[in-house]
Amino acid sequence: MADSGRSTGSPVVHGFPHLETVRSAITALYRRLSYDGVRGYATSLAPVDAAFGDRDDLYLGSQRVARAVVRHLHLPDARMIVGFRAMEHAAGVELTAGPEYFVELNDRFRTHRRDIGAALSHEVTHVLLHRLGLEFPGTRDNEILTDTVTTYLGAGWLLLDAFREDRVSSQKLGYLTPEEFGYVLAKRAFAFDEDPSPWFTSPQAYEAYTEGRAQALQDTRQPPLTAAGWVGRRRYAKDRRRAQDRPGTPTDPGVPYAFEGGPDGLRVSFACPVCHQRIRVPVRGRVRARCGLCRAVLDCAT
Repeated sequence: MADSGRSTGSPVVHGFPHLETVRSAITALYRRLSYDGVRGYATSLAPVDAAFGDRDDLYLGSQRVARAVVRHLHLPDARMIVGFRAMEHAAGVELTAGPEYFVELNDRFRTHRRDIGAALSHEVTHVLLHRLGLEFPGTRDNEILTDTVTTYLGAGWLLLDAFREDRVSSQKLGYLTPEEFGYVLAKRAFAFDEDPSPWFTSPQAYEAYTEGRAQALQDTRQPPLTAAGWVGRRRYAKDRRRAQDRPGTPTDPGVPYAFEGGPDGLRVSFACPVCHQRIRVPVRGRVRARCGLCRAVLDCAT
């Protein structure tokens, strides 16, 4: 059974402790679905499709939202049967051959219906990844993969919107921190020219999105990209001179690029700011590079 993480009433972890795994998940998603496959999810799940009022029938409403998430994730023959019971986690799904999948939601969703869509989006993505044969080793990393894919494919804004925190209580669904959800959501927003901020009903979710967006912007401002700031460009120039004078000298830890010598001269490798696949380009001034995985065109000053 695949489970969705839950944090209710306990302190919520903030920041970006899983950032490298999140980036690896984005790369893995592009490799599995291809550029065209990912582009098939250019429109996010609409808020109206996940809306769940207090007067809606619990079971009929849950089935309606589950069907909407299934359609959004392009799983036309996956039938979700939703039930409720007392459990430690927020939700779980039995990953079988299908076509029917049994999703169990925590009993607390009987009275917290606004977050049923968030829980279902995570569980239905487990089904998608199961069918794609895409997984990471270990429960923790696999759940981070699931949260990342849910968000990048347009349904995970619900998971971030389920985050609420005040002086006496807190709630968060999923394994990513709120800021990491914001980071992935911003990466999606950049890729599809989409602004998810009007959909948030939680002020804390909007704040986390803002912080995640700032982190995502940093990915686009790292040398050798031309958008890098003055400090980064100066550090890059220093490292480039050292690589040219002393070939084979390793780059200092923590810098986002590495120099490599070869028969054709010095090359620099760095992570694509969109999909995080490594890109290698020759060191010869202004260069325009195209990522072979996500097709991003990058202006570089090498």
